[in-house]
Amino acid sequence: MLNKVKVVILGKEYVLQTEEAPNYVYGLARELEAQIRNSMEKGASQYTAAVMAALSAMDDLHKSQERLDQIADQSKEYVDDAGRARIERDAALKEIEALKSKVAQLENSLRLKKLKDTL
Repeated sequence: MLNKVKVVILGKEYVLQTEEAPNYVYGLARELEAQIRNSMEKGASQYTAAVMAALSAMDDLHKSQERLDQIADQSKEYVDDAGRARIERDAALKEIEALKSKVAQLENSLRLKKLKDTL
């Protein structure tokens, strides 16, 4: 469902249609206005300040996406490592069972030999 949200940035009213909650959009508008005003206080025109705010937002978005991609790659590595460890564990368990069986056979052979020696 689309919400109509009216925000005012630097005295200009904007009506937005968004799926986001109004309070979220109001917060974004306040943050954007603060960033633009901060640039304007440093001597930038309103237009230049808005462009700088947009570039900053794009930079944040790209860096966040890169970080997300890194986390996804790292997660994939962890899953791959876990899969390899599981395969190694299963192989080790099979080897342990085979060795237990061999030990049991050797113990039985030893008992038989001792029994034959006593007769």
